[in-house]
Amino acid sequence: MTGECPRQLSQRTLNMRTRTRVILHSLLLLVLVVQVSRPVCVDVPSETEAVVGNPMKLTCISCMKREEVSAETRVDWYYIPPDEEPMPIYLFDGQPRELDGPWRGRLVWNGSKDLQELSISILNVTMNDTGTYKCVVFRQFEFDCYSPSVTNSLVINLVVREEASDNTTALYSEIMMYVLLVFLTCWLLVEMVYCYRKISKSDEQAQDTATDYLAIPSENKENLGVPVTE
Repeated sequence: MTGECPRQLSQRTLNMRTRTRVILHSLLLLVLVVQVSRPVCVDVPSETEAVVGNPMKLTCISCMKREEVSAETRVDWYYIPPDEEPMPIYLFDGQPRELDGPWRGRLVWNGSKDLQELSISILNVTMNDTGTYKCVVFRQFEFDCYSPSVTNSLVINLVVREEASDNTTALYSEIMMYVLLVFLTCWLLVEMVYCYRKISKSDEQAQDTATDYLAIPSENKENLGVPVTE
């Protein structure tokens, strides 16, 4: 019994360390997956070229630094003719509403549920849609002591063409995005395989140690724990 207790204690300690490693690696991988998959608000610039007869999305993004803070949001879309006053064409004030004008019946609300994207789309684009558009976002925040407000604006210079032009920049960006996704996926798989092999190796070493100990005769096990004295 004197020789068995340290061995059993060492075996249990090794098993606990192995389980702890498995849990830690699993938690790290879980955190990594959550960080990668968590939605993030990114201020993406709008496209500026449209094709006759096709729909065109006018992207307007206004990220809130603290999403948990409630705010009343109002969005005004304007068309700015040359040397003239801005013409209101669309309004969001709790509900999306089209306004009277040449665009009535061809504008569609394309905003997000959390009102961080406040875009609209033009259906059946014509050559007359060429020009400058402005998105004005007004937010009224609600705190216990005070209610601050913030106003942001975005100007989009839209060019309408009869035929689509080759956009090499967008093509290269899409290719790089897919390459990055493939690289991250492969890296994650390599990390998982590495962790699995390392844990399996630790388990094999623990099993070998236990097997070697069990193979020792009981007389020798008792002698292992008795100090030799002259």
